[in-house]
Amino acid sequence: MPTHCTDFAQLRAALDPATLGAAMHALIRELYPFCRSITGDGFRQTLARLDKEVPLEVHEVPSGTNVFDWTVPREWNIRDAYVKNSSGERVIDFQHHNLHVVSYSVPVRRKMSLAELRPHLHTLPDQPELIPYRTSYYKEDWGFCLPHRQLQQMAEDEYEVCIESTLEDGHLTYGECLVKGASAQEVLVSCHACHPSLANDNLSGVAVAAFLARHLAQVPLRNSYRFLFIPGTIGSITWLSLNEERARAIRHGLVLTCIGDRGNFTYKKSRGGNAEIDRAVGHVLEHSGRDYTTVEFSPYGYDERQYCSPGFNLPVGCLMRSHHGQFPEYHTSADNLDFVDPVALADSFAKLLSVFELIEQNRTYINLNPNCEPQLGRRGLYGAMGGTHIRQLEMAMLWVLNLSDGSSSLLDIAERSGLPFDAINDAAAMLLRHDLLAPVQGDEPVASHPR
Repeated sequence: MPTHCTDFAQLRAALDPATLGAAMHALIRELYPFCRSITGDGFRQTLARLDKEVPLEVHEVPSGTNVFDWTVPREWNIRDAYVKNSSGERVIDFQHHNLHVVSYSVPVRRKMSLAELRPHLHTLPDQPELIPYRTSYYKEDWGFCLPHRQLQQMAEDEYEVCIESTLEDGHLTYGECLVKGASAQEVLVSCHACHPSLANDNLSGVAVAAFLARHLAQVPLRNSYRFLFIPGTIGSITWLSLNEERARAIRHGLVLTCIGDRGNFTYKKSRGGNAEIDRAVGHVLEHSGRDYTTVEFSPYGYDERQYCSPGFNLPVGCLMRSHHGQFPEYHTSADNLDFVDPVALADSFAKLLSVFELIEQNRTYINLNPNCEPQLGRRGLYGAMGGTHIRQLEMAMLWVLNLSDGSSSLLDIAERSGLPFDAINDAAAMLLRHDLLAPVQGDEPVASHPR
């Protein structure tokens, strides 16, 4: 694609969805084997790979740092883990799948009976073929995860248990990428990057965010876009604690998760429920031609609950396809490379690009000829004789002229008219060219690429 595009339309024309989806899936495939957690070398390895896609500023926050009511934990790393039977066979092997070990397990090297071992074994009896994902971040413990079918087949025996891990003072690591626009006002895009070998809940958001950052840098932008690749919960708390003043610049925000499966979209609103980002996402999904679900804010979920905490109350929603916790593959080994779909990834990218384009182009205008309708026909703007069989664009022009009183934005007009934002925006552009509209002061279009 060209180094710079003049606008979003040119950017979309330069993107091939099949190629884009395949590239994002390839990135997920590369990241999938890394053993990530909320701290440690697996997270750093992930950021190092993402830095090849977009320039990242990597931050290291020392263990023990106070971040509001929390403390940055000790750093966890793991080299190997297994359970061997008396014949020396690894019946549970971390080298086979990252999910076999409870994340943040403390070091263990012991021999024990199956009865002693069993309290440390985690399975899913209702999904007997799958490995569950379990963590022990803030309580020193250890454990293994395995398919319930496998547990049922384990014989009474003496087992050798080994977890070669370290839990010691180190750092919490996170990465951020700032795509600068003409304004210091920011759009926040946040995704957690701390789950090991979970393709949809974790890596789909990471991949889509990275590709959005790369491609948004190609077009002139009014807003600046801050992309955060952070560990869940403690990462957003840490970022907010270290960036209280910077957070004041955030005007719109989205948390991305579970965005690569084949399900329909789900949007969780911000705490306020009617922020511009809520309306923008809702409008794009409403006019997508596909079913979708909107859910109200709740203080449970992903990092939107930190951004929307009352001390910040940022306008940040959460965009998903299948809702987290409500699909059978969630937090299991079935959330694998086959579960995420290149077509769905490309569709998620396209929807988000449309949301950001709407935010960029949502402006407020004043009708320069407000006394009755201007004669559009003599300006070549009205094709239907006598106004019958009015096409969508012509109807959009009438709505824009009628509601452009300096107080209604283009999104306001789109919502009230029931017309797609693109039609309203195109109508405004035509009226602007014919000197029938003027932007309110401070809401002028970006004239050129800011970089």
